[in-house]
Amino acid sequence: MTDALSPGQTVGILGGGQLGRMLAVAASRLGLRTHVYDPAPGGPAAQVAQDVTTAGWDDTEALAAFADSVDVVTYEFENIPTDALDVIESKCPIRPSREALRVSQDRLTEKEFLAGLGLGTAPFAAVHDAASLDAALERIGTPAILKTRRFGYDGKGQARIGDPTEAAQALEAMSGAPALLEGFVPFDREISVIAARGLSGDVACFDPGENVHAEGILRTTTVPAALSEARRTDAVLMAARILNALDYVGVMGVELFVTADALLVNEIAPRVHNSGHWTQNGCAVDQFEQHVRAIAGWPLGDGQRHSDVVMENLIGDEVDRVPALSREADTALHLYGKDAARPGRKMGHVNRIRR
Repeated sequence: MTDALSPGQTVGILGGGQLGRMLAVAASRLGLRTHVYDPAPGGPAAQVAQDVTTAGWDDTEALAAFADSVDVVTYEFENIPTDALDVIESKCPIRPSREALRVSQDRLTEKEFLAGLGLGTAPFAAVHDAASLDAALERIGTPAILKTRRFGYDGKGQARIGDPTEAAQALEAMSGAPALLEGFVPFDREISVIAARGLSGDVACFDPGENVHAEGILRTTTVPAALSEARRTDAVLMAARILNALDYVGVMGVELFVTADALLVNEIAPRVHNSGHWTQNGCAVDQFEQHVRAIAGWPLGDGQRHSDVVMENLIGDEVDRVPALSREADTALHLYGKDAARPGRKMGHVNRIRR
């Protein structure tokens, strides 16, 4: 493992949420230490990491000290300020790369990148005022979805436009932020591919999972997805094409719409992904270990699935079902250590093995 981290070296994780927590647990299984940097104290990742820095993204001294203490840095969410990354990258490699962050942080940049690779997407147009929205609606039609170009997740920063009379209200919901209009795609199902690329350029993909959302939040992922073998192969090849184009290192979630005629890329996430949680109980090497292997310069696992799995998110007070769930056969609990259940807040997930 040339240039690979050795057991005892340290992975820095930007962000202290549940994805960071599961990355830290995976790193510990490989004998690697973790150091979490997060402005919020006592988050899920901080509960399991060896070292924690609680400081703002504008604290250059704390960022520099953090970077000096680790051997490689990764992240559990995309919206990290550029200035913070500048401080870290001057001292330590960041994987996945800054280019992957740049592309994914802006929905318009992401769509243009995908289109430049020849990959299909929903029709889209940039929106910055009422006139540009009217022009976009004239070209794309309704129904459509108006989204902020940055900082949206789990259905936030979005407004549906059922007909042109709803345009003004949707634009007001953007609060002046640059936006993107996306045409509605009549898809049969939504799937995602969790794909990894190593330092040497090798690529390994997990089986596509079939996703069900409610109110913009992922509820379940079922593996295997109901796809033909040809569609399954196409989805994996599309994900690999994206990773190679970005010279990517790490795990990426690639969400796709399955239509009658094509696979369309919905969005990409340059990190481990909620729809890949099924791998924790369906594969020998899960997405979190795969990501750590990749950024640490280790060989990738093959991602082969040994079981069919249904992953279900536990959202808000659904965490109260834990006592009953803990008695179910073939069910694995993964709780995030969050202190308060709130509507829309992901408190954990369960993986059910299907026999």
